[in-house]
Amino acid sequence: MKADARKNNKRIVKNVFFLYFRMFLIISVSLYTSRVVLNVLGVTDYGIYNVIGGVVALMGLLNGAMTSATNRFFAFELGRNDEVGLKRTFSMSINIYLIVAIFIVILAETIGLWFLNTQLVIPADRLTAANYAYQFSVLSCIVALFTIPFNSSIIAHEDMNVFAYISIVDVLLKLAVVYLLNLFSFDKLCFYSALLFIVSISITISYGIYCWCHYKECRYSFDWDKSLFRKLLSYSGWNLFGATAAVVKTQGLNILLNMFFSPSVNASRGISAQVNAGVNQFSNNFFMAVRPQIIKYYAQNDLDNMFKLVIRSTKLTSFLLLALAVPLILDTPYIINLWLGQMPEYVVIFTRLMLVISFVEGIAHPIMTSCHATGRVALYQSVVGLMLIFNVPISYFFLKFGFQPPVVYVISFIIAILAFYARLLILKRLIPTFPVLRFNYETVFKGIVVCAFSVFLPGWFHHFHSGTFLDFLILILIYETCLIISFFIIGLDKTERNSIFSFVQSKIHK
Repeated sequence: MKADARKNNKRIVKNVFFLYFRMFLIISVSLYTSRVVLNVLGVTDYGIYNVIGGVVALMGLLNGAMTSATNRFFAFELGRNDEVGLKRTFSMSINIYLIVAIFIVILAETIGLWFLNTQLVIPADRLTAANYAYQFSVLSCIVALFTIPFNSSIIAHEDMNVFAYISIVDVLLKLAVVYLLNLFSFDKLCFYSALLFIVSISITISYGIYCWCHYKECRYSFDWDKSLFRKLLSYSGWNLFGATAAVVKTQGLNILLNMFFSPSVNASRGISAQVNAGVNQFSNNFFMAVRPQIIKYYAQNDLDNMFKLVIRSTKLTSFLLLALAVPLILDTPYIINLWLGQMPEYVVIFTRLMLVISFVEGIAHPIMTSCHATGRVALYQSVVGLMLIFNVPISYFFLKFGFQPPVVYVISFIIAILAFYARLLILKRLIPTFPVLRFNYETVFKGIVVCAFSVFLPGWFHHFHSGTFLDFLILILIYETCLIISFFIIGLDKTERNSIFSFVQSKIHK
């Protein structure tokens, strides 16, 4: 059992490497393309596209529900070594996605169009372009839906190197989009949306070809399994509620800001969201490599290794988020100005608050996956989903009484903390042997102490020295050094420190 655990840990490390390679490619191109796209489209069109993306996300929230369901069932069947069940799951997921795609089209072309043309604040001379961009975004949403079974299969097999290789194709296509956007004189918003749709199709085809060639279960055959359909429908139904809550919380706030303020505020939100997404990529890519193992341990009833992995992955997730988010929070104005060459209103405070919220939500991922691994998600989704939805009416109340845009993030932060502990209590109910007190001590308490010790010295330096690239580099060096030392001494337990010492010694004496 220990040998298997060590083998799994090595696989996780290898997969994290490939996922980080993929992430660096994507972030590098995104930083460049975001600046070019903002300059080419302008603040207004950039804000319009961001709002349209929010409306389409509301249409495609079924994608999130089905993604979670497919990932869970693929990993669970692999954990049980059930090849027949795996193939049946793939075929049934395709059947269900066909139904979902039809539903999305109907919803998008009725309620979605009405909302776009009558409820959103869009300049009259850009309404036609916004409609074209909307249609291309809907098509991209449907294409993304059929990528899910292939991605789920790759993740369940833990072949994360595939994501790294296909990301090279994605990067080249995104660079081509930027080049073509400057080359032609078409309406920039329409042309940009059309090009992104073509990129979406190309990436989906790439994943499909790989899975067809390498995984036996990725051969579609019409097989309607009523029992599996009910399981997928039940699991997806509750995840749909959770996905709805997440989209309402994220995109609903975006729409609220558009209703009370100008598109420039949406542009600031979109920019801050990209910074936040770049930081989250580090923790998300790490946890993408861990998630299948948590589900497989549960499928094998190996709860001891499951609990160890949940605690350690939570600690490492917090470390990664602290390593990246805190320097950005300390010197946000300099980073935004260096990146974009301009400073849209509210972008600094939006970015700082969004990074803090993402830290709380990021360390909740292992708890969430553990709850999902059980397959009993009704209680989890109903409680946490309702808490997330409350972001919108509460924010509306404060905005209605004249509060400024940052208030929506303050509300989100408070609810995120409450939702974190709600998840923890639900996991304890689903798996009674889960060590809640140990989890709190090892992750939450130690994380707060590590953060406090790490921030003091760089915070003092930033107070007296800021504004140049050299100051920023020194700030990062001081902070990362303090964080590594604090995390090693305080964040890790004795066993984990000894494991690191043993690993280093083995490499030295090789």
